[in-house]
Amino acid sequence: MGSLQGKVALVTGAARRIGRATALALAGEGADVAITYLQSEEAAAQTVCELQALGVRAAAIQTELREPESIRESVARVAAEFGRIDILVNNAGRFETAPMEEISVEQWDAMFQTNTRAPFLMAQAALPHLKASRGRIINLGSLGGTHPWPTHAHYSTSKAALHMLTRTMSKAFAPEISVNCVAPGMIVNGEVATEYEHFARKTPMRRNGSTQEVAAAVLFFATGPHFITGQILGVDGGLGL
Repeated sequence: MGSLQGKVALVTGAARRIGRATALALAGEGADVAITYLQSEEAAAQTVCELQALGVRAAAIQTELREPESIRESVARVAAEFGRIDILVNNAGRFETAPMEEISVEQWDAMFQTNTRAPFLMAQAALPHLKASRGRIINLGSLGGTHPWPTHAHYSTSKAALHMLTRTMSKAFAPEISVNCVAPGMIVNGEVATEYEHFARKTPMRRNGSTQEVAAAVLFFATGPHFITGQILGVDGGLGL
C-alpha cells in the first residue's frame, strides 16, 4: 500500500520529461493519475500505459493551457472520471532563448500564459476539489526564477512570478490546501547529458540533475507534512549558490 493510495493526482504537461517522471512517481505511491498534454498524443498514451502497469487508474486529457475554458473543462473531466482531486502538479512550461532586446510582445505573452497564468487558472478550477480533500498544489518553478538569465528574460520573469504566486496561494488557500514549488536547475535526460556538461562543471555536485530527482522532490511535497507550505525547493545540485 503506497502512501498515496486512494488519492487522485492531476499533472499538467506530463507526456514526457519531468512531468512523466512525476506522474510515474506519484503512481508508484498508489495515486491514480490524470495527465494533460497538448500535441504529444502518442507519448501521452504511452505514459498512460506505463501508469496503468503500476496498477493505478490513469487518463490523458488534451488541454490547451492558454485557453481558460479548456482548463476548466479538463479539471471538470478529471473530477467526474476519478471522483476527486487531491494533488495538482502544475508542471507544463514553456522555455525559450532570446536576446532581451528582441523579445516580442507575442513571445512575452505566450511565456506568461503558459508558465504563470495557466497554473493560476488550474488552481482556481481545481480549488473546490482540493479544499474538499485538504489537498496539495505543487508548482514547477525554476532556478531561472531566482537568478536573472539575460538570454531568457521572459522565461526567468515568468518563473519568478510563479514563485510569488506559490507563496500568495499558500496564504490564500490555507488552511485546507498546502502550496509549494519545486525549482529545478539543469535537468537532463541520460541520452543528451553530454550536451550540457559545461553546466555540470559549474555545479558543486559536479553533475546535472535527472527528471527522477525532480519527481522525488515533488513527491516529498505530495506526501510530506501538510504543515509545510509556501516553500520554494531548489533541485539544482547547488548551481544556484
